[in-house]
Amino acid sequence: MFIHIGNDHVIRSNDVIAIIDYHLISSSTIMEEFMAAASTEKKLEGTQEEAKSVMITKDCIYYSSLSVSTLKKRASMISTISKLDDFSDDIKELESEEV
Repeated sequence: MFIHIGNDHVIRSNDVIAIIDYHLISSSTIMEEFMAAASTEKKLEGTQEEAKSVMITKDCIYYSSLSVSTLKKRASMISTISKLDDFSDDIKELESEEV
C-alpha cells in the first residue's frame, strides 16, 4: 500500500521507519547530525519552510507539510484496510450456486 505524505510525495507504507514531529529535530543533537548527513548524501526531499513532520524511510527522508497525527491516521487506515479479509471470491461462489 501507499501513503500520500503531502508535497506531491507518495511512499510505500512498508518503507516507513519513523514519523517525527519537525520541531523535535532541533531539540536533539543526534537528530540534527542525522538530518545533516542525509542532506549531504542528497537523501532529503521536500522543503523545510512548510514542514510539520519528518518521514524517515529506508532510502530517503521526507519533510512533510502534514502533521504527525494526520500521517499516523493515514498509515493506520492503510493497516486496517490491508488486514481486511477479501470475501469477493466467496460472494461470487454463492452467486453462482444460487443460479
